[in-house]
Amino acid sequence: MAKALLIYTRAALAEVAGCFAFWVWLRNGKSPVWVLPGIVSLVAFAWLLTLIDSDYAGRVYAAYGGIYVAASIAWLWFLEGARPDRWDIVGATVVFVGAAIILFGPRST
Repeated sequence: MAKALLIYTRAALAEVAGCFAFWVWLRNGKSPVWVLPGIVSLVAFAWLLTLIDSDYAGRVYAAYGGIYVAASIAWLWFLEGARPDRWDIVGATVVFVGAAIILFGPRST
């Protein structure tokens, strides 16, 4: 479980960083050179999710959603300097609980 959480966390950071690189280029008018690390980061994100031990990709992606939202809120706060408001926190909590249900819910074989 700890290994999966580490992989999910790394994947989230890679995805947020990759998307942010495109954001900086397209929304903030920075150099197109920002796209290169963005592409590398997004490729790393996709590769990392393949390392999760699961029979179904969709379940991996659904469970990952909670980690992604938490990482995005952390990025907002720590890297962009915008403190999350109560709605950010409530929304992230709802998504995180949903991802935990998907990840830890009992399965019939």
